[in-house]
Amino acid sequence: QLSCLLKMVTLHGIPKDLDIYPTDLLLFLSPSDYAATGSCSQFFTNIGKANVDVLPREAPQRQQLLLEALACLKIPGTQINEENAEILGRLVCDLGGEYIRSSGGSLLKDLSQCGSFLPDQEEAIRDVISSGNTTFG
Repeated sequence: QLSCLLKMVTLHGIPKDLDIYPTDLLLFLSPSDYAATGSCSQFFTNIGKANVDVLPREAPQRQQLLLEALACLKIPGTQINEENAEILGRLVCDLGGEYIRSSGGSLLKDLSQCGSFLPDQEEAIRDVISSGNTTFG
């Protein structure tokens, strides 16, 4: 339904008031399409508020969104600060264990909104908490 709605909304080009539409709709739009109406960080702030579970975790589209978000935020390695974690919102649920370990406790609050974790993520979360360097452990 969202994919169909996006086709109707963008039938005559990308509307300038795209931010008034449901955030879940943006999951089916590329950041370059959105660029005409705002910045890529604003796009990913809106994406971070969307229900990313509309797309299956393995969906190429969802994986591409994460890659583009990391590029937009100019995150060179695997360390993500709290500000960028907040922009990523629910996209943090797709970050691999290496990001979780490198970022220490800065991702834990945002990871709490995830419905489930992959084994690699669970192990990384346990490592971060058991380090004793967080407010959680």
